[in-house]
Amino acid sequence: MDKIVITGGNPLFGQVEISGSKNAALPIIYATVLVKGKCVLENIPDISDINCSFEILRGVGAKIRMLSRGTYEIDCTDVVCGQSDYELVRRIRGSYYLLGAEFGRFGRARVGFPGGCNFGVRPIDQHIKGFEALGGRVTTDGGYVEIESDGGAVGSNIFFDLSSVGATLNVMIAAATAEGTTVIDNAAREPHVVDCANFLNTCGARISGAGSDVIKIKGVPELHGCTYAIIPDMIEAGSFMVAAVATRGSVKITNVIPKHLESVSAKLIETGATVEEFDDAVMVTAGKTVKRTSVKTLPYPGFPTDMHPQMAALLCTAEGTSYINESIFENRFRYVEELRRMGARIKADGRVLAIEGGTPLTPAPVIATDLRGGVAVMIAALTIPGVTEISEIQLIERGYDNICGKLRALGANIKKISVPDEIVLPQAK
Repeated sequence: MDKIVITGGNPLFGQVEISGSKNAALPIIYATVLVKGKCVLENIPDISDINCSFEILRGVGAKIRMLSRGTYEIDCTDVVCGQSDYELVRRIRGSYYLLGAEFGRFGRARVGFPGGCNFGVRPIDQHIKGFEALGGRVTTDGGYVEIESDGGAVGSNIFFDLSSVGATLNVMIAAATAEGTTVIDNAAREPHVVDCANFLNTCGARISGAGSDVIKIKGVPELHGCTYAIIPDMIEAGSFMVAAVATRGSVKITNVIPKHLESVSAKLIETGATVEEFDDAVMVTAGKTVKRTSVKTLPYPGFPTDMHPQMAALLCTAEGTSYINESIFENRFRYVEELRRMGARIKADGRVLAIEGGTPLTPAPVIATDLRGGVAVMIAALTIPGVTEISEIQLIERGYDNICGKLRALGANIKKISVPDEIVLPQAK
């Protein structure tokens, strides 16, 4: 079992380079299944969700090789349908993009139910609605999602009941090679939706409107390979921005798209921090104190739900009472109990957190309850003089490339250690 050990109390100073976006890389990796040939993807982060996705694709016949760090060649010429490994698929949420990719290429699909972080109900009903609108007959039996059709995906008009990033991406992937035109109404507008559309267009797709709430896809018979660079990870960038303020430091964060960070920048400025924007970087400097504020998570361009736990950790150090309203997921508060172990004064009422700042936090053994919650307790630990041990760190490694090394380069006293698993001895009779 691995743990992260942090001796906190040091402000973060220096410069950190952000890796490629996990949320953009995953759908693009699965979308390569549409291409009967080779694609070269650059700026791929070295994280466990990506490595698991590569194993899933290798298992269905893809040939994948690393050309250099962060650059991979993916050849899906010989990919077969419906043979993905059930245990691998259930490890990560993003594996459901294989459904859209198989349906788009083969006119059918069979993939196990996805896994991922557990913070409330995360149904795939909007995905199914989209596949059915494209002419698929969808069944969900025995832990699998299966799609059948008479002649492949057929273009259609689709209105999502809610703005779902995953469903928007999955339907867009499936519709890229469908017969006819597909129009997605109430589409998600997140940057990784735009990035996937740009990748598909580079492969010969005809997609317009990505980044707005209406996306139009004119199906093409086939796609060709390309070389494509993944956008920077806005959530990793936002996490380092928050960590800089929480530790009362100053950090230049490079390889970012500042526009993608505007909602986070605005909230940090409200807390008294200074955020300076450059072409591909932001400089974040903490104020003398952290002022209280209120945050409501919203679909892009609003404040991202994936930044909510990190912001909560920061607001534990603020003056006065702050509030976070989680409007995306009904129960994203499992990490709160871990912050309470560290002395945080947080009350939950439905989807709203009241965070009473000003009480010094103290070291405690804690766990990463999920990907972003794990980083929240890391940020809290960085602010505390003393030693904090964090377990279940495999959840953090799902989405952050070399986070310990990057924090260490900024002056954090942090290390990853391996400890023997506990051995349970039989009781004497």
